[in-house]
This record gives sequence, structure tokens and C-alpha cells, in this order.
Amino acid sequence: MTEAALEADFVVVGAGSAGAAAAARLTEDGKTEVVLIEAGGRDRNIWIHIPLGYGKTITDKSVNWCYQTEPDPNLDGRRIFWPRGKVLGGSSSINGLIYIRGQAEDFDHWRQLGNAGWSYADVLPYFKQAEDQERGADALHGAGGPLAVSDLRDRHPLCEAFIQSALALGFPRNDDFNGSTQEGVGYYQLTTRNGRRCSTAVGYLRPAAKRRNLRILTETLAERIRFEGRRSTGVEVTRGGEKLFVGARREVILSGGAINSPQLLMLSGVGPAAHLAEFGIPVVADLPGVGQSLQDHYQVRMVHRCRLPITVNDMMQSVPKKIAAGLQYLLFRRGPLTIAAGQVGLFVRTRPELATPDVQYHFIVFSADRPAEGLHRFSGFSTIINQLRPESRGEIRLRSAEPRESPAIHPNYLATELDRRTLIAGVKLARRVADGREMRAFIESEYLPGAAVGTDEEILGFAKQYGSTVFHPTSTCRIGPDPMAVVDARLCVHGLEGLRVADASIMPTVVSGNTNAASIMIGERVADFARAKS
Repeated sequence: MTEAALEADFVVVGAGSAGAAAAARLTEDGKTEVVLIEAGGRDRNIWIHIPLGYGKTITDKSVNWCYQTEPDPNLDGRRIFWPRGKVLGGSSSINGLIYIRGQAEDFDHWRQLGNAGWSYADVLPYFKQAEDQERGADALHGAGGPLAVSDLRDRHPLCEAFIQSALALGFPRNDDFNGSTQEGVGYYQLTTRNGRRCSTAVGYLRPAAKRRNLRILTETLAERIRFEGRRSTGVEVTRGGEKLFVGARREVILSGGAINSPQLLMLSGVGPAAHLAEFGIPVVADLPGVGQSLQDHYQVRMVHRCRLPITVNDMMQSVPKKIAAGLQYLLFRRGPLTIAAGQVGLFVRTRPELATPDVQYHFIVFSADRPAEGLHRFSGFSTIINQLRPESRGEIRLRSAEPRESPAIHPNYLATELDRRTLIAGVKLARRVADGREMRAFIESEYLPGAAVGTDEEILGFAKQYGSTVFHPTSTCRIGPDPMAVVDARLCVHGLEGLRVADASIMPTVVSGNTNAASIMIGERVADFARAKS
């Protein structure tokens, strides 16, 4: 491919968790030509590759879209900060590094919704082929894949206390949340290799970039998908101030994520006809579900003051401790700089009649009022609580027909009674864990929500005032056979040819856990779907 041609068999829009995997897999034969388009730049920022660096990149506009939601009436009109990756690797380059697939029942439910080929048995081989599991391959895990999955090397006394307190309440020990069951307490596994982040840019694109049949265009904004009739022919982009057309001989694969994929579809004339008419966008396909069914995990952060100066907060307040942590990382790839956005996990059922966990906890040995704000100046640690399967549904809407203007994000958090009750129950259970003998030895006091917050109404009020996203938006271009679905079971956009969507937006329901691993699985799958058509 030459600069003048700008044409390939496949054009993949978005080099994030799914898009990078799709582009790498499609070019493995050395013949299939792919152009991969990424609005952000190369992943050269050092903080991308140091695990704890997500604390820096979470607000860094050079690698992050830094979205803000619209005022949410369910949160007393608050706007919520939504970071999303704008760099090679996408959100896999700035996320919290936790490797969670979701429950097997999530994918079986997708199949029950009418999506043939999406049961757990169907998707498991793709999880396995993506994985380079440090513990080795077995019936549920793979080794030798592009995505490194490793154990946390250090065992912090606060983490051990949290685990022992949860065990004392009767919760089972679970050393593999991606194994036969998700329920229980244990350490998270991370997408790291030798103490460094393994994003899809590292795991998939670095090896693939050497192939002559892959062209990666960074700092290139996709503005519109072009159609001839109802067939996509390529993508109009802006690069370095110049407008270019990247032609697709076979297909365009849209992997912009749950925000950018529906936005680009609507800018291209694919979406709710009445909404597109508001901005004078000619309708190519009237698909009312584009931008709808938005789901996300909403978190509440419980914070405790620690009796001992052993938290990351303490390290950040001390120059000698920071130097020591830096040397420990440089020399041994260990220590505080290897910490993910959750060291210990706990998956529980808040009601005995439930078949599987409905609440997830991330336990971390640092604290802040909100994820995008600086660490507290006191010794502190956090327990993050989020409901796994929210009923609330939001939407993505256009603000204008200008591609550079961010879309309007309406998350509609805590819109249902079940969501509110589940979060309240989750907070109460977190307090029971904190009240265990092992944890009490470390706790000076509860800082958030604080002892004054006790009734259900007070806990809910706290959740509305202090809660935020866990960064898992999905389902805005969901798969399905129903009128509100956007893509079919092979990820082809309904009613159109030569166009697929492959990212978290296609999830018919959000998975019960962190979304990065499932998004990578979707990228692996779309490559097989696209190849099978040839």
C-alpha cells in the first residue's frame, strides 16, 4: 500500500481493545491488506506502560478523550467524568489492568437473546487464543497468546486482611475469577508482563506492525463512512489537516467503542432517522437502536483512614519513599508502581435467591475522593462497590454534525429501584467486611461515606453525590434480531453491506465485571467472521 492508494481489503476504525486485535489477526496471513485508523497517537507516554501510571493518564488529554456526561437527573444533576483511551491500544492503554472475562452465564444469556454463536462455549476458544496465561494453559485458559495475564507479585498486609475478613464472613476463597466460578474473594490477575502493561498495542500491534500488509494511521480522525447505495466503500478521514479517503475493497470494521462507534454511525447516516434529521444528515439506514441501550457499571467508593503509614498515599507524600518505590520498580519490577486499579476482588450475591454474584468489589491500598482526583494526604485505602448487571439504560446522542464535537452522553444511572437497592446492599456488605477482626486492626475510622451515613436513604444520597463510573460503557450498537438491535450475530450492521461493528458497543448486556477482556474477545471473533466471508 502506498500513501497515494490509501485502499485496503479491510479498514478498521479504532486501534483499541477490539480494533487492534482485529487488525492484527486479519493480517496474519501476510496477504490481506488492512488500514488501521486511530484518532490518537502512538503509545509513547511512559505512564502508559507503568501499571500505576493510570493515575496519570486518567486525565491526560494527549491519550484520553476525557469525556463528560450530560447532567444526570438521578445524580442530582451531576456530570460524570468518562475517560476513554485516545491512543494506540485505546482504553487498554489507560485502564486499570484487571483481567476479568465476566460470568459464563453472561454469554449464555446473550445466546438466549437470539444471538447464535455467542454462548460461553462459543466464546471460550477466543478468550483462550487471546491469552498468555502466566499459570499455563488448561481447559479454561490459554498460553502463548498476545495478551499477557499475570498474578500480582506483592502481597500487601491490607489485602491479606481484607481476604481474611471476607473469608470469616463465609465467602469462599477464589484464586481464579475466570475459572469455573466467579464467586468469592481473592487476588485479581492483571494484563501485565514482567511488571509492564500489556495493552493491545503491545500484545497485538507491536508484532503485527512489522507486516507489510498492515498500515497504521495514527492521529487520524474518522469523520464519515462512505456508502454506495447500502454498501460501505470506505472511510473519510482527516489527517494532518488534510482530508483523505481510505477505501475498503471488502469491509469497514468499526471499533471505536461504546461512545465513538454510535457517533460515527450517526454522522454517516446510520441511526434514528428523526435524530439525524435534526442535524441535516442524509439517512442511509434508519436504525433506531444506534446510541441506545447504553449500560455502564456505577461505582461507590468506601474509604478508610489507616492506622499505619503503609498505603500508596503515604508513599506519594514522601520523597524517600517515592525514590525507593521507583528503584524497586526499575530493578525488580515490583512494588507500589505495579499496582492495578484493584488488587483484591470480591464477587458476591446480595440476595440468596440469585444464581450468580451481582456485586463486585475492588480493594485498593490507596484512596481519593473520586478516581480523577489526587490521592488523599492521609493514610487511606478504598473498597470500590459496583453492581454487575444494572437495569438502568442510557443513550448516546449527537450534539452536531461536526465529527470533532463530542457526543452527548446520557448514562441515566440508578434509574431503577433494583439498581438503587443493590448498591445500598453492596455498601452494607462492604461495611461488614471492614468490621471484621482482621480489618479493624488497620482501620482508624471510616472516611467515606462516614459514620453519620447509616440509613438506606442516607447511603443512597451518598451514592448519588459521590458515585461515578467504573469505566465500562457498553451496548450502544448491540447485537440481536430485534428492531432495536444494530448488528446481527456476525456483527454485520442490519440492512447494510460491507460494514461491521466490533467493540464493547455490541454487547447485548454488559458483562458481569471489567469489560476489556471481553472486548478483546470480540476483536478476535470479528476477524474470523470477516475472513470466513472470503
